[in-house]
Amino acid sequence: MLSNILTALVAIEHLYILYMEMFAWETRGKSFFKSLPEHLFGPTKGMAANQGLYNGFLSAGLVWSYFINDDTWSSNVRLFFLSCVFVAGLYGALTASRKIFFFQALPALLAGVATMLFI
Repeated sequence: MLSNILTALVAIEHLYILYMEMFAWETRGKSFFKSLPEHLFGPTKGMAANQGLYNGFLSAGLVWSYFINDDTWSSNVRLFFLSCVFVAGLYGALTASRKIFFFQALPALLAGVATMLFI
């Protein structure tokens, strides 16, 4: 149960990131990514949309894990996508902002640990 809730929160977070980076980069993105100068949002719109698409793939993989009937296979798929989110969050924390660790990597790690505890 706990792993389902934590995984759902990670999936929802990445759906929101998809929305913001693909569709609201020049509006909502400005208030979210305050360290990026405002004049760069227009020129980086395509890059942000590409990043948003990748976040959507991560979310889709996590959602997919709910529809797999075999518990072992479902857990393996879930752990794979949570690992991808964790690694991306860790890389982002090391290269862009330490806050990314707490908002992306840590939730994925917690959901992964919860999933492993209930396999």
